[in-house]
Amino acid sequence: MLAMNKKNIVYAAFIVLASVAMLSACRDKRSTGLEYARNMYDPIAYNQDQPNKNFANGATAQTPPAHTDPVGFVKYELANTPEGYAASAALVNPLPLTEKNLLEGKHFYTVFCSPCHGDKGDGQGHIVKLDKGMLGVPSYHAPDANSSRGGLMKDLPAGKIYHTIMYGLNAMGSHASQLTPDERWKVVMYVQQLQKIQ
Repeated sequence: MLAMNKKNIVYAAFIVLASVAMLSACRDKRSTGLEYARNMYDPIAYNQDQPNKNFANGATAQTPPAHTDPVGFVKYELANTPEGYAASAALVNPLPLTEKNLLEGKHFYTVFCSPCHGDKGDGQGHIVKLDKGMLGVPSYHAPDANSSRGGLMKDLPAGKIYHTIMYGLNAMGSHASQLTPDERWKVVMYVQQLQKIQ
C-alpha cells in the first residue's frame, strides 16, 4: 500500500510539473521562448531597398564614388568596335605557358566553349549537332576556316581570341561575367593549342 502511494505521488508530481511547464509556455503569445543567437533573427544591417536615414538621399543602396572600381576588378580598355578588335591584336597573354595553365584552360574551354566549338575545336560541338540550323561555328584549325571578321581562324592572335571571349561575336554571347581575366587567358592558351592541330 505504501509503495502504491509513493507511485501515485510521483505520477501526481509529474503531472503537476508538466502542467506548469505547458501553462508557463502559453502565458504570452508574443514570446518565442528562449532563443539561441538572437542577432541571427534580427538583422542589424539595412536591406538594400529600404529607406536609410543615415544618408542624405535616404537610400540604402548608394552609387559607388567616382573613379573607383570593385576589389579584384580588372578594367578592359578596348571597346566592342571594329577598331577595338583590331587593336586587340597587340595584346599578349600575361600568363606563362605551363601544363597547369593549359589544364585549367582546357577545363574552362570544355565547360564554356566545347558545347558549340567542339572538344577538338572543329566547330562540331553537341549543340551544333543537335541544332542542324546552327551554322557558322568556326573550326580553329581547318586550313580554310575564316573568321567572320577576316583572316584564318588558325592564325588568330591571342588578343583577338581574348577580345571575342570578352564581348562575344554573332550567336556567341560574352563570357566576361562567367570567366575572370586569368581564366579567359587560360582559355586563349588552350585555343591556341587547338589552332595547331593538323
